[in-house]
Amino acid sequence: MAVEGGMKCVKFLVFIFNFIFWVCGVALIAIGIYAQVALDKALVVSSASTSSTPIAILVLGIIIFFISFFGCCGAWKESYCMVTTFAVLLSIIFLVEIAAAIAGYVFKDKVRLVLEDRLWDAMRKYGEDKPLTEAVDELQRDFACCGVNNYTDWATIEQFKANNTVPWSCCRVNTTNCNVRPSPVTVYEKGCLQGIEAWMKKNILIVAAVALGIAFFEILGIIFACCLMKGIRSGYEVM
Repeated sequence: MAVEGGMKCVKFLVFIFNFIFWVCGVALIAIGIYAQVALDKALVVSSASTSSTPIAILVLGIIIFFISFFGCCGAWKESYCMVTTFAVLLSIIFLVEIAAAIAGYVFKDKVRLVLEDRLWDAMRKYGEDKPLTEAVDELQRDFACCGVNNYTDWATIEQFKANNTVPWSCCRVNTTNCNVRPSPVTVYEKGCLQGIEAWMKKNILIVAAVALGIAFFEILGIIFACCLMKGIRSGYEVM
């Protein structure tokens, strides 16, 4: 009876942790959608590798969402096959997350260089590509920025260099000719690269906290799943 009671306790814990894991999956989906919406215009002028980050978070959240349901069913039905599959999939996800975290840290400087290069490319194509032009304008308004590093970057673009102007989206104040002979008084002095980086640093703590929480519950989920597998295989005789 004590062994059976212990088995039921493990089964209950696996079910509870899968529910929490399901909540973590929902949280990742929400973060992915939030990042995609918040950086929508930045991603238009960014590279494919940079723009895929929110999508990757969203996909991971969806995968976790379904795996947690799989684990719940396996625990409830006491299916050795389902619980084993759940433990294996959870272990794979945990290892992938560790690898992604290491890769993100190693290549963080490269991502910055790629983003800077794409912003410069977008500035050079300003006025030629309508969707890209609208994206740059909205990016500058949303992040209260002008140029890549600062407003003087636009002076290197031929169409703006000739008459010493910047795009209207750079204007700090909505006045006539605010974009002519730009200065820190009339236009945003901060560059968009700095603005995007500031946004990312501000929100990275949220992402890191969620990631650590998910990793913690993944480890617990794997441990309890292994205990449940052992109990199911032994037929409640050995725990």
